[in-house]
Amino acid sequence: MPLSTAQVVTDRPQHHLEQIVKELRHSAAAAHLTPDGRATADLGTGRCVLTFEGDHLALTATAADAEALAAVQQTVGEAVQRAAADVPAVAWSDRFPGDTVEPTHPVTADYVLDHCTPADGLLQDLVAETRAATGGASRMQVSHDEGALLTMLTRLVGARRAVEVGVFTGYSSICIARGLADGGRLLACDVSEEWTALARRYWERAGVADRIDLEIAPALDTLKALPAEADIDIAFVDADKGSYPAYYEELVPRLRPGGLIVLDNVFLGGRVLDPAFTEPAHRAMRDLNALVASDPRVDAVMLPVRDGVTLARKR
Repeated sequence: MPLSTAQVVTDRPQHHLEQIVKELRHSAAAAHLTPDGRATADLGTGRCVLTFEGDHLALTATAADAEALAAVQQTVGEAVQRAAADVPAVAWSDRFPGDTVEPTHPVTADYVLDHCTPADGLLQDLVAETRAATGGASRMQVSHDEGALLTMLTRLVGARRAVEVGVFTGYSSICIARGLADGGRLLACDVSEEWTALARRYWERAGVADRIDLEIAPALDTLKALPAEADIDIAFVDADKGSYPAYYEELVPRLRPGGLIVLDNVFLGGRVLDPAFTEPAHRAMRDLNALVASDPRVDAVMLPVRDGVTLARKR
C-alpha cells in the first residue's frame, strides 16, 4: 500500500513550497520546482509531488513498499518542518494502493453519460449482447462516452484512414467508422474470431461493414507489414497492455503530421500510479506514459476519462 497524501495549511503556500524544495535538495533529493507551482522530489526510495492552492500545500508520496514510503514521508515531513516551522507537522493519510483510486467518481461518471449524445438503439443492443455473450469480459468494451469521443475525434481530424488495435465485439469500430470522411477506411486488428464474429454482425447492421477491413492476426505483425508511408489519420489502441509500447512505435511513424493516436486504459485501474504493481503490463504502461510525455514527435495530453485516455498528435 505505497501511496499516501497530506495537506499542510499555511497562509503562505507558495513561499513555503519554494523553501521546502530548497530543504529537500539539502537532503540529497532531486527536487524540482516548475513555474506553475508544482514540485517533484525523487528521493531514491520513492517520490513526492507537492503543489499549492488556496491556503494549503498538497503532498502525494509514492514508493514501492511500506518501508520505502515511510522513509519518503519522514524526509519530506522533516523538510516541511525546517522550511515552515510555524505550520503543523505533516499528518499523512493511511497508506492505500493505487487500484483503489477512482479517476472518475461514479456520480461524475453517471452525469457524464447522461449529458452526451445518447447511444442509438444499435449500440445499446450491442452492449446488451456483448454482456450476455462474454460475461465478465464485457468490461473490455468502451463506454458510451468514450465511444462518442472516438467518433468526434475521428471527425475532427477529417480521418480517411484509421487503424484500430483491439476490436473485441466492435463497439469502438462502429464509433470510428461512423466518423470517417467519405471514402474512409478502418483497418481493425484482432486475434479473436469468436468476438469479431459478433462485431461483424453489428457492423452490417450499422451500415459500416463496407468501410472496415478486419485482420485476424497478431496486431504487431499486421502493423509491421503496413507500408512505411505516413498516411494514417487516427489510430486507436485498446488491446494487450504489455504490447502498447511496440504498437506505439509502429504507429507513430505512420501517422501523418496532425494525425492522432488514442491510447486507452493508460491508468490500468490505477495500478500504474502505484509503484508496488510491477507486473510486465504495469511496467510497460508506465514506460509508455513517460515516453509519450517526452516524445518530441508528438504533442500529448492524458485525460482522466474512464480508465485513462491519452491523445497524442503528431507534430
